[in-house]
Amino acid sequence: MTRLTLPDMSLVVLVGVSGSGKSTFAAEHFGPFETLSSDFFRGLVSNDENDQAATAAAFESLRFVAGKRLDAGLLTVVDATNVQAEARRSFVALAREHDVLPVAVVLDVPESVCVARNAARPDRNFGAAVVKRQHDQLRRSLKFLGKEGFRRVHVLRGLDEIASASFVREPLLNDRREERGPFDAIGDVHGCRSELEALLEKLGYSLTRDELGRPIDAAHPEGRRAIFLGDLVDRGPDTPGVLRLVMGMVGAGHAFAVPGNHESKLVRALQGKKVQTSHGLAETLAQLAGETDEFRREVETFGHDLVSHLVLDDGKLVVVHAGLIEKYQGRASGRVRSFALYGDTTGETDEYGLPVRLPWADEYRGTATVLYGHTPTLDAEWINNTMCLDTGCVFGGKLSALRYPEREVVDVPAEQVWYEPVAPLGRGFRGSSGSERDDSLLRIDDVLGKQIVETRVFGKVGIREDNAAGALEVMSRFATDPRRLVYLPPTMSPPHTAASGALLEHPAEAFASYRKDGLPGVICEEKHMGSRAVVLLTRDPAPFGAPEGWRGAVHTRTGRAFFDEATTDAFLARLDAAASTAGLWDELETSWLLFDAELLPWSLKAGSMIRDQYASVGAAATAALPAAVRVLERAAARGSDVGEVLDRTRRRSADAFAYRDAYRRYSAPSSGLDGVQLAPFQLLASEGKSHLGQDHAWHLSIADRLVAADPAFVRATRRLEVDLASTDSEAAAVTWWEQLTAAGGEGMVVKPLAGLTRGTKSLAQPGIKVRGAEYLRIIYGPDYLEPENLARLRDRDVGHKRSMALREYALGVEAVERFVAGEPLWRVHQAVFGVLALESEPVDPRL
Repeated sequence: MTRLTLPDMSLVVLVGVSGSGKSTFAAEHFGPFETLSSDFFRGLVSNDENDQAATAAAFESLRFVAGKRLDAGLLTVVDATNVQAEARRSFVALAREHDVLPVAVVLDVPESVCVARNAARPDRNFGAAVVKRQHDQLRRSLKFLGKEGFRRVHVLRGLDEIASASFVREPLLNDRREERGPFDAIGDVHGCRSELEALLEKLGYSLTRDELGRPIDAAHPEGRRAIFLGDLVDRGPDTPGVLRLVMGMVGAGHAFAVPGNHESKLVRALQGKKVQTSHGLAETLAQLAGETDEFRREVETFGHDLVSHLVLDDGKLVVVHAGLIEKYQGRASGRVRSFALYGDTTGETDEYGLPVRLPWADEYRGTATVLYGHTPTLDAEWINNTMCLDTGCVFGGKLSALRYPEREVVDVPAEQVWYEPVAPLGRGFRGSSGSERDDSLLRIDDVLGKQIVETRVFGKVGIREDNAAGALEVMSRFATDPRRLVYLPPTMSPPHTAASGALLEHPAEAFASYRKDGLPGVICEEKHMGSRAVVLLTRDPAPFGAPEGWRGAVHTRTGRAFFDEATTDAFLARLDAAASTAGLWDELETSWLLFDAELLPWSLKAGSMIRDQYASVGAAATAALPAAVRVLERAAARGSDVGEVLDRTRRRSADAFAYRDAYRRYSAPSSGLDGVQLAPFQLLASEGKSHLGQDHAWHLSIADRLVAADPAFVRATRRLEVDLASTDSEAAAVTWWEQLTAAGGEGMVVKPLAGLTRGTKSLAQPGIKVRGAEYLRIIYGPDYLEPENLARLRDRDVGHKRSMALREYALGVEAVERFVAGEPLWRVHQAVFGVLALESEPVDPRL
């Protein structure tokens, strides 16, 4: 067997004369969608695969489709003769345009075989002269394929070699997605060996030294690995010492490294090429002159073999010297390497004679975290899920590292100014207009149009364009400042409709759903008769871009404030006092708390709806129906046959009074904060921590401490744990639910006891609400329990509602985790906005 290697992200160009068997070869070695045949595209555009007049249109279409596949990173094979240099040149250009590697596979079949094969095909009407001409062109091309730009050339000579060929697909050298860390990414060292040793030791690495006391390796006891982001050399006092240590770590598997522009220049100098020895190269060459020839050769090889960038951790992390936009990540071309080494420049120089670098990170919207260096900054700061870790050690700043995935910055100060900077440290990036970036601004295209939001717990969540437009209207006109809008709660699904009986919803259906999902236990929480509220309580307004004295926010599930500023401040002051009494600030070591809760009474938010919608119906019905009953009773007393109508009207009258009693339970007087209560049921996050992984018993224990601190202001949430393997445990929960609803309660919410958890197939539902019959009377109407109405209402589909609940829950989790991790505003807001956009999806509002 002849085993041929192919990069798995490449454009493969088959080269061979007509009759050489390219199509058969492609069908044997590549997938049906991977191969684009010129004959097939002729057929597409002309209904005749052999219509040579359609060749131009066929190839135009073929190149378009090939481009779309390459955009998606899919290996693509072009099945055409490609014996002419001009035809091949267009495909090399296409590969470069999409930053993939062009590969030529040549089928060199004897001319006589090709002539015989074509003669045997009735659809081929050209003679041997055409085959001879193509064969001559192929022969002349063989020695030039590498110079034409093909990165790999495989020539198969003769039928036996073609028949024995097989392909092995290899990832690109930059594709190290299987490496998942944890990592410690280290910024530009520039010959500062002593600071590098100090930083590695601070990170927990143990140094190994040679007989001369020089560090030659460093390993972490917990298996962490370092990542060096380039520019190890030049300017500093000990470039050879840095290289000896880093090359040892990389060789031992304790580190990864990518090249910087300074390594690139050093390699060219060591190869004997003419380079300018400015910017510290002269010092490096002088230091290396004191080393052995063998060491210099090792340095040259090491620097030459470094790959422009690395994609790690299943594609979630990209490490590179000068940065990398999303469309270049995981690709290979000259322009990708140039961007990786030098960044995005205008070609101009600034007042210090340095290149003007465009602020590519300001525009970055990729899902992968990008860690880079190259441009010295005063501090390592996040910009749109990217971080520059060059903090100017050689210029007297500090040497910085980022612990990944913890996202914790660790640094050590420079021992001295080793090299005087040309420009002030931290001058940063400047756009072509010379304007500094503004980290606090959001862009409308972050949320408008069709969006795909990647979530940790649920994968990709799609947002439709029309839903995004509707959400923008609400968010821009009514919602809390996006810097302070960390979370929006998800919708909640009811259980599957009870199949029989006089109820639409019953706990047994919720228990069955979770049991089917493989969960061992659930917790049933009393469903409060209030409005869903998110409460952000803070003692430090800075993380939220708020003015001094700002205490936080209390907003609805669509982001609207519940109270005016004065009432909000009073509300949060009282909650702050309760949190202090409960000891939460000290115990959690936090300056802010984020709660998911219910705010009571419901009339606080829905007072006008109760008056204008429910009360008007109730008043009319309770006035008219008893009067109708009296009239019908007098008619019946006179002997009129109105018995059936009378019975129905009596039932409707009773239902009307039950309806009135139901909505009245939700209307309670309140003035300012008098009569207002908060029922927290989940502490979502605190400073530096997401608490979504805690079980619900833990969350409710936090709420209980607030209740104990201020029982008049904080409402307790009654609950009951249920073992889904025990029928007695379930029966006890059903009895409890019946008692809650019989006493006028709304019902209960059944949640996974473990909190955020996965079921057998996907993320488990965050909660299933089971509402009582009298509460549902408000939702479905006074007489919904009439048998004919109940039968109709049983035919309700909760599938879409459940899908929405899972997607909104995943986005809410993502928003909290992004905020806690210190990700940029647009990343947090993208997930928060997604929840509101999904709320625009059409679904039965009664569910």
